[in-house]
Amino acid sequence: MSNVNFNVLHRTCSLVVLLCCLHIFVTVIYYVKSLDFRQAFVENQQRSHQLQRKLEEVLEEPKTSGALVANGSDTAGDPLEKLGPLRVEFSVPVSLDQVRKENPDLQEGGRAKPKDCIALQKVAIIIPFRKRDEHLKYWLYYLHPILQRQQLDYGVYIINQDGDETFNRAKLLNVGFAEALKEYDYECFVFSDVDLIPMDDRNTYKCFSQPRHLSVSMDKFGFRLPYNQYFGGVSSMSKEQYLKINGFPNNYWGWGGEDDDIFNRLSSKGMIISRPSGVIGKCRMIRHQRDEQNDPNPQRFDRIARTRQTMHSDGINSLSYKVVTVEKNQLYTKITVDIGKP
Repeated sequence: MSNVNFNVLHRTCSLVVLLCCLHIFVTVIYYVKSLDFRQAFVENQQRSHQLQRKLEEVLEEPKTSGALVANGSDTAGDPLEKLGPLRVEFSVPVSLDQVRKENPDLQEGGRAKPKDCIALQKVAIIIPFRKRDEHLKYWLYYLHPILQRQQLDYGVYIINQDGDETFNRAKLLNVGFAEALKEYDYECFVFSDVDLIPMDDRNTYKCFSQPRHLSVSMDKFGFRLPYNQYFGGVSSMSKEQYLKINGFPNNYWGWGGEDDDIFNRLSSKGMIISRPSGVIGKCRMIRHQRDEQNDPNPQRFDRIARTRQTMHSDGINSLSYKVVTVEKNQLYTKITVDIGKP
């Protein structure tokens, strides 16, 4: 009986040893395979990071200037393939003759359109203006090449406030909308301050399904959006979006408030602000002292609070002004207007 028990125990122990050896063998094989997989994974991650860094270097490499890139030999091929970050500088003076020379395809009135295709939108660029001729030179120098690379059918309108009364930015923008439509069936309107230059021409000056805020991150604000409701600087609206809010207010005399009023108008009509990314939406501002007759508007906060009550009676439907002169040249259409006084 004892021999039988010993044989059973011996076979059991042998089986246990065999199973242990098999387990160790499988574990070793799995570990080796795991090392190969981990090494391959690490190598793949390293290659991905290297490709990402190379892509970022290409995208972040600035071009020398808007006009030089637009009109130099680097523009062969599809213009849209050349879009990206720009180097924007204001240390070297520019002249209108220089801008004309570097933009030979411009037509009278600051008009241009693609040669080899039909633009998707007809865009009027509206600039409120008074006594900012040096800033205008830089704006024309950089923006004309950018707008042509973006393959827009566009025209530039400088709306110059006549006289020395208090400045009224929003009313001048309304005038620009009305006057531009007298010349061409524009579908899109870009409203731009004369001292703001985009630093990336992927920031397309056109209209979108929602009102567009284009000057997202200005150097003035440390390349950050100052607050979520901010709609100042450069923005775009389609004709339908603009008319839906009755245009802009006419009663903001002096600095500040009108862009917040416009934001309130858009919100009240159920529209939301679209924006490019903070990188693509970078802008540089030409430094300057506050313009004369453009002191902060002491009534702006009270007017902003009453936007919903006033917007239906204060806007494009109540706009009144008198055209003083119209000047057309290769670079722009300049319309000097008498818009009254507060």
